[in-house]
Amino acid sequence: MIERGFYIVKDKFFKDMNDPYLKGNKEANRPHYYCFKEEDTGLYWMIPLSSRIDKYKKIMSKKIASGKPCDILHIMKLDNDKESVFLIQDMFPITEEYIERTYTIANNHLTVTSEHSALEIEKKAKKVMNMLKKGVKFTPTQPDINAIINKLI
Repeated sequence: MIERGFYIVKDKFFKDMNDPYLKGNKEANRPHYYCFKEEDTGLYWMIPLSSRIDKYKKIMSKKIASGKPCDILHIMKLDNDKESVFLIQDMFPITEEYIERTYTIANNHLTVTSEHSALEIEKKAKKVMNMLKKGVKFTPTQPDINAIINKLI
């Protein structure tokens, strides 16, 4: 797997983890962004994407207006020229066996090519990952990250 690349996760992952709050595959059409590999566990951390820009812009605006940081979401235009929301709050660990395939546009593997954006997403993701591991819930529909880690290890 290539860091900063987008992938389709196998349906088997969602069945095996059996967490109702994992963002599903949407019939193998939801790309997940591979952010980084955790060296001590060997787990890969994936961030689901959403195209519901307006919904998440409102959430981000409310957080920022109340003086809170908004590390749980990130909006950017991808190389396919579409804006997407990185749902960092819903990120999850995975192993390579659960990767179905690369996510491609016109037979090209979609990746984040902006170094600045990739580093910004990774910084937010590592902060959120550490909080998730401590049991912090950002939303009522938060996947149980620690249960997923225990199943994978």
